[in-house]
Amino acid sequence: FTYSYGSILGPLVSRSPMSAVHRLAAQPPAIATELLGYLNASWTAFHATHEAAERFREAGYVQLHEDRQWNELAPLGKYFVTRNHSAIVAFAVGGNYTPGDGFQIIAAHTDSPCPKLKPVSDGGVKAGFVKLGVQTYGGGLWHTWFDRDLSVAGRVLLRTCDGGLEYRLIRVDRPILRIPTLAIHLDRKVNEEGFKPNPEKHLAPILATALKAELGIGADMDADGRQHHPALLEVVSAELGCSPEHILDFELNVCDTQPSLIGGAKNEFILSGRLDNLASSYCAIKSLVDSTESASLEGASGVKMVALFDSEEVGSHSVAGAGGTM
Repeated sequence: FTYSYGSILGPLVSRSPMSAVHRLAAQPPAIATELLGYLNASWTAFHATHEAAERFREAGYVQLHEDRQWNELAPLGKYFVTRNHSAIVAFAVGGNYTPGDGFQIIAAHTDSPCPKLKPVSDGGVKAGFVKLGVQTYGGGLWHTWFDRDLSVAGRVLLRTCDGGLEYRLIRVDRPILRIPTLAIHLDRKVNEEGFKPNPEKHLAPILATALKAELGIGADMDADGRQHHPALLEVVSAELGCSPEHILDFELNVCDTQPSLIGGAKNEFILSGRLDNLASSYCAIKSLVDSTESASLEGASGVKMVALFDSEEVGSHSVAGAGGTM
């Protein structure tokens, strides 16, 4: 079994054939590939919680609800509960459980540092470009967000056709934002004095040119005092398949569209953002699922539990944080 890059690049490039054993030795372990899937699906704490819930459902876990009684708890039972769509606790009761056996708990968090859109995100126009207002969330390395292909993700509150309210997750899988740095001839001393961005002044991403953004905007959407630019609402509504008028509010993170990848000469590196703390979150999910298969759970005592909290990056003191009541 041989493979040659020459088959792709033609006669200009040739490579020595690799044995199947050597080629397969460079393949990353399955758990690393599975982690990439979780990372790429989990742009925000909302998505990380949703993905965790889906994995627990596939493993036979039953969702509980905080506004209902939990009368169904029993040995060999597997359950999970979410709060705020951004935190999740899952647990499995051992087949030999008796009151007082105790708990085995792994805790991690679903949130990561990022710029978040402000509640009033319309940043106005400067030099012919539409800007968005953002605020920093957590302790991020903010200079690393410049000159990247950025987008938005999070949750949106919608008014449904029957007058009800509905939360929907959103992830725009294309670059719509950019935080540019100055060209070198406009910042000659940056290499000597360092790049020292002011997050409030310099971190505002560009959404569109003012001319393009204003095309097709009606008078009712061009009023003073609007919270969000119509061009942003247009992108969000198109992604959700709804009218901009149905959007009541949203909580959106600025996200890097660069996917998580395996890298390194020997495929030994996981190249990704949000490793703090989604790597631990994924390992916790997998550990609980693998250790609570039927045969493993039957002879177990006590309760095995995973708690993935939100708001760790800002002190954990929230309704879905470890410092809250969850």
